[in-house]
Amino acid sequence: RWKCAFVLIRTENRFDRRLRFAAMAVSAVHLESDAFLVCMNHALSTEKEEVMGLCIGEVEVSRIVHIHSVIILRRSDKRKDRVEISPEQLSAASTEAERLADTTGRPMRVVGWYHSHPHITVWPSHVDVRTQAMYQMLDQCFVGLIFSCFIEDKNTKTGRVLYTCFQSVQAQKGSEYERVEIPVHVVPRDAIGKVCLESAVELPRILCQEEQDTYRKIHSLAHLDPVTKIHNGSVFTKNLCRRPDEPPWWWLGVKLL
Repeated sequence: RWKCAFVLIRTENRFDRRLRFAAMAVSAVHLESDAFLVCMNHALSTEKEEVMGLCIGEVEVSRIVHIHSVIILRRSDKRKDRVEISPEQLSAASTEAERLADTTGRPMRVVGWYHSHPHITVWPSHVDVRTQAMYQMLDQCFVGLIFSCFIEDKNTKTGRVLYTCFQSVQAQKGSEYERVEIPVHVVPRDAIGKVCLESAVELPRILCQEEQDTYRKIHSLAHLDPVTKIHNGSVFTKNLCRRPDEPPWWWLGVKLL
């Protein structure tokens, strides 16, 4: 079993943060531990492409965003440095948030998004910053989380997972946007919440669906010869058989002990 350390990344000093937070709609983010682990589970499920999901929670009058659960979504575009979610899935996530609001009697809504950076820095790219700015046009309290994973310390041979929270602001010069770090605190929980448990169990099924979508898309190409199709089928079978051994299952087993 490989060892892993979780590290929260911040670079701005306190004075710079006070000046920048004065104009921000969000002062801090409280991420419940079971939602945090589902995010980590999802991020560690693949090291070849980025993954993405949405955060469900509520916003206090004091400008603190509380994230109670997350929704794992199927990717409509699987690339090493880019991930996209279909509008239909965003609409379904909003519907799920409304259902949770009715069930809990609390003002639940989609309050943020998260995605992974496998093998690369935790800092948001210019595309991430623009995407975040677009979301904030719809909701000024919307936040973004990034989990940088599969990074190994060469000296200690220990895996490191870095995470950060950010929003976008208009740059002082020009029409571009720049990131602003938001303090994020992981809030301990004694047990796994029902919604987070459902998300953890749902993850293997979503990963298998993504494999099936990719295989069917390639298999439908007319120019492929029979040998290539047999090879692709073997790779598809291998990927499906490998899924149960990945993080979602051992994490769920550890949490239930």
